Amino acid sequence: MSTVRIDFELNGQGTSVEVKPMARLIDVLRETLRQTGSKEGCGEGECGACTVLIDGAPVNSCLVPVIQVRRAKIKTVEGLAHQDKLHPVQQAFLEHGGAQCGICTPGFLMMAAAFLEQTDKPTAAQVREALAGNLCRCTGYQKIVDSVVRTVMGEDESC
Repeated sequence: MSTVRIDFELNGQGTSVEVKPMARLIDVLRETLRQTGSKEGCGEGECGACTVLIDGAPVNSCLVPVIQVRRAKIKTVEGLAHQDKLHPVQQAFLEHGGAQCGICTPGFLMMAAAFLEQTDKPTAAQVREALAGNLCRCTGYQKIVDSVVRTVMGEDESC
């Protein structure tokens, strides 16, 4: 199969790649563009480790042929922080132990960031539901949920 040029925005920067059109987005991000934050967990869209935002919507990048992102805006975990300041959900994961081994963390961060864009003051139950498509093999999820909830609440409030 021949290659095609695909133009899109990646983390706020215009990007152009020459790739096979049916190459998976996760592979193009990691191997061609060296954006290695997104991880491949299952390769079947079941675990959420490879979640990125495409035009603001969370998507499993292991299921997306790169041709589908032509002219789209893609944000990876590398694009969450702004300059030297972590995104609030990244800061909360750091402060409240939301990250375990790190394989699933980028996907959880991307899903949580997208969810928090749509939800002002989520309850723990709403967070659990929003993150249900992301799997972690290291934890019981409580610290992940606590981290997301604490992103939008004061330290004196409890989860």
